[in-house]
Amino acid sequence: MDYKDKSVLITGGTSGIGLELARLLAARGARLFLFARSQDNLNKTINELKTIQAVEYDGIPTDVSDANQVAQSVEQVIEIAGVPDMLINCAGAAHPGYVQDLDLEIFRWMMDVNYFGAVYVTKAILPGMIERKSGYIVNIASLAAVVGMYSYTAYGASKFALRGFSDALRMEMKPHGIQVSIVYPADTDTPQLTYENQYKPAELKQILKILPALDPIPPEQVARAIVGGIDRQKNVIIPDLGTSLFIKLINVLGNGIYPVLDWLLARAQGQIQSQDGSEKEN
Repeated sequence: MDYKDKSVLITGGTSGIGLELARLLAARGARLFLFARSQDNLNKTINELKTIQAVEYDGIPTDVSDANQVAQSVEQVIEIAGVPDMLINCAGAAHPGYVQDLDLEIFRWMMDVNYFGAVYVTKAILPGMIERKSGYIVNIASLAAVVGMYSYTAYGASKFALRGFSDALRMEMKPHGIQVSIVYPADTDTPQLTYENQYKPAELKQILKILPALDPIPPEQVARAIVGGIDRQKNVIIPDLGTSLFIKLINVLGNGIYPVLDWLLARAQGQIQSQDGSEKEN
């Protein structure tokens, strides 16, 4: 895809995957608009992008979980450069934990940011894309949108919702000439993962040790895979081989994946108990 003179709106564009996407697309000549909550982070990112390409960039402080803010920010983008050619919904948050310990506010927070945030921005931008009969929407989901994972009741539900929205949206937008892609990254080495790791229960940490194919991957790798998938107009973009193989296993096993997940949990719990016993003996 030729990004020169194309406008791209990226939510969550100052950190992690969103930041790496901004860097890649800036290098390819895109006119970028970034949404993030922090004006300071937006200023810092915009200044960096200007060193990559001599193109105009705009950062608009926006909380994507606020529908009114989103509507005003999208209107501002349209006034400056018209309806963007591409929207990448990258803003997201994750907070794992035992379901009985998670406050209801965390469930609402996950839905507000991960699901409604994408819906609000998409709904605000779609009328212009439909009228123009062209556009591209990319939604960043998660491996947790493919299979429910231990301690991700709140986060996984929000990403499953985003998956359902994206799949239905793809069908609806096809007749309007609008492409929709969904991305399923596993853990990615970002500031969000650092936050998330504070709250991962021991069982989940042990499960991830058992599955080295799902080790965290660099955000640069994820961003390159996303841009490559966009270039090929792939409906589903999976950034790494380990995640791809795991998703294929899920698809092959169908409901048979549940005994596998139960086995992983039982093995993780056994290893935790063994470690606890060794520590007590020492």
